[in-house]
Amino acid sequence: MAIQFDSTNRVFHLTTKHTSYLFSVFDHNYLYTAYYGRKLRGTPDLSRLWQKYPSGFSPNYEGAPDVNYALDIIPTEYPAYGGGDFRCPAVGVQFENGSRIIDPQYVSHTITDGSEELEGLPSLSGGDQTLEVLLRDEPTGLAIVLKYIVFEDIDVITRSARIINKTGAPVTVTEALSMSMDLPIADYDMIGLYGAHIRERQIDRSPMRHGTQSVGSRRGTSSHHHNPFMAFAEKTATEEQGSVYGISLIYSGNWIGRAEVDPFGGARVQMGIHPAGFAWRLADGETFVTPEAVMTYSAEGLGQMSRNFHNAYRYHLGHTKRRNVRRPIVINNWEATYFDFDEEKLLGIIESCKGLGIDTFVLDDGWFGHRDTDNSSLGDWFVHTGKLPHGLTPLIEKCEEQGMTFGLWFEPEMISEDSELYRAHPDWALKQDGRPFCRGRQQLILDLSREDVLEYLEKTVGGVLKNNRISYVKWDMNRHFTEAYSAALPPERQGEVFHRFVLNLYRFMAYLTENFPDVVFEGCSGGGGRFDPGILYYQPQIWTSDDSDAIERLKIQYGTSMVYPPQSMTAHVSASPNHQMNRVTPYNTRALVAMSASFGYEFNPLQLTDEERLAIKTQTERYRKVSDMVLKGDFYRLQNPFETNACAWMFVLPDKSKACAVYVRQLNLPADPVTVLKFRGLDPEATYHIEELDADFGGDELMYAGVALPHLWDFEATCFTLTKK
Repeated sequence: MAIQFDSTNRVFHLTTKHTSYLFSVFDHNYLYTAYYGRKLRGTPDLSRLWQKYPSGFSPNYEGAPDVNYALDIIPTEYPAYGGGDFRCPAVGVQFENGSRIIDPQYVSHTITDGSEELEGLPSLSGGDQTLEVLLRDEPTGLAIVLKYIVFEDIDVITRSARIINKTGAPVTVTEALSMSMDLPIADYDMIGLYGAHIRERQIDRSPMRHGTQSVGSRRGTSSHHHNPFMAFAEKTATEEQGSVYGISLIYSGNWIGRAEVDPFGGARVQMGIHPAGFAWRLADGETFVTPEAVMTYSAEGLGQMSRNFHNAYRYHLGHTKRRNVRRPIVINNWEATYFDFDEEKLLGIIESCKGLGIDTFVLDDGWFGHRDTDNSSLGDWFVHTGKLPHGLTPLIEKCEEQGMTFGLWFEPEMISEDSELYRAHPDWALKQDGRPFCRGRQQLILDLSREDVLEYLEKTVGGVLKNNRISYVKWDMNRHFTEAYSAALPPERQGEVFHRFVLNLYRFMAYLTENFPDVVFEGCSGGGGRFDPGILYYQPQIWTSDDSDAIERLKIQYGTSMVYPPQSMTAHVSASPNHQMNRVTPYNTRALVAMSASFGYEFNPLQLTDEERLAIKTQTERYRKVSDMVLKGDFYRLQNPFETNACAWMFVLPDKSKACAVYVRQLNLPADPVTVLKFRGLDPEATYHIEELDADFGGDELMYAGVALPHLWDFEATCFTLTKK
């Protein structure tokens, strides 16, 4: 059984293959967090681990056994405001009389086999067992259901909460986090993924300190600037060893992850919807559901934590037809033409792809309305006849003549002031009449919290997909929320705009993926500005960054791999000098970095030399050879580009029969000693043939002694393809 309940000691024990999570019903029917870590036998009562301090300025709750019992010092499973706990709450409400005081206490629980996904929100599927714990605030009747789902084989436990209004009157939810967990000690490093546009998901690791430290987004999306993930690692934890707790949120809107170190050296860690600007009005009988938080514990360092997340998101997130199959090799015209194209130019580009091994041509921004620059036409999802007088058909037919398919760029959540849509419906933009408003990339945000906007998008975007043979959609989103005011909502519901937008975004994506199951949907937000599990549920790959420079991508893709499987990252070989960094990088390096993800190209093939065309043909052939490992293999980070002058990684099939590794030198060093690369994840008892060296090696030799690398100059790379004999 993955979930057990000791009725004598009232202890819940959730177990996975290697971990245990325990909490108990404590005095006064409060929930006490007891343990999360390596797997324990039986269902021990760990309340002895709670050190009872003199309460001092921590008031005792009513009916406490003695002065040492105070919620301010008790590890609490889902804390609320009131009762003397001064630390951050996980839930907050306001009643009609203005009171914000609640006192949730245990009432009952249910344990069921299997799992169900959350209503209206993306979440993992295929769980082994589900625990639901009912809490109630007796004076008002407000109910909270804590939901836990155990995924045994991948060492993952998910958490979410439902807030149910049974008070007889409306209430306003002011805070609704997905999880809260009190760790007994705070002697950890907090790890997050920070960044900016064209520099996403850089790794930040710093010691936890007293007080509250947090990451998050109030931009309306998960954002380039912080990713909805945080980890807490022992200070000595490495890729291969040490205790690590990882938490990831399946959500695409405003979010917060925080850790509060209390005066006694404990830490409360929490994640969920950001409370800033959030207020959700619940009528009597209505329920609010939080997004799902994915938790994992690894005793084998950051690498195993990442592989646990990878398995959760590869095999349990979403139902799209293309989730776990090889993605097409794409060429995108954006860096080849930007807005400057017409039918003739595009037909020439498509023709020049012949013989390169490319599967899909994707037409990027500028094909619709009268869009020649970025200041018009968003929302007008009909063909720009000035550029494409015969529509999309000639382009599609040209692709198909060459054995390729056709893809198209959309930015459905945006609206331009210079558009037929805005002239007809100015109230469909998120802004308040009579007040100044911001523009980002010369555009506004379409108010997707409105039902009529959702219907319009389903009709227009769906119509383009229905009426054209489109196999691939690049879905962009190029600005963040500023004046988040909806003309369709009453004053008391303006705090719902952000979350309603996200809920309808998910409905829209669900509509498209269900009605067009053969289309590959790729997420994008100025590159990697919305790289989160909520998007991955519907769009199984995301454009990792607008920075396509292979050397910058080392850090971006390395950081992204902390949570997300490499197959979820889109990476393209782009022109040299690179358009973002002006860096000159060898073709081989650009290809090896890009083909360690969902692979493609981002340049003008008409400008290729014969030598370059041959190189691309070789690259696409190699990708087809290794793509199964990228798709299904366990991923190992071998060298950290944030700490060394190189970056290395490898993929190993689960049965250890095949593997591939890549090593990239950043800058050459004078009098550089021999560099040895040690592999991981192989069968130590097996013999492997390395194709590039045409030699056999023992798995133990490759992992413990390693292989010597050739001398590499600036930005050069090498690779190894291993087959078990």
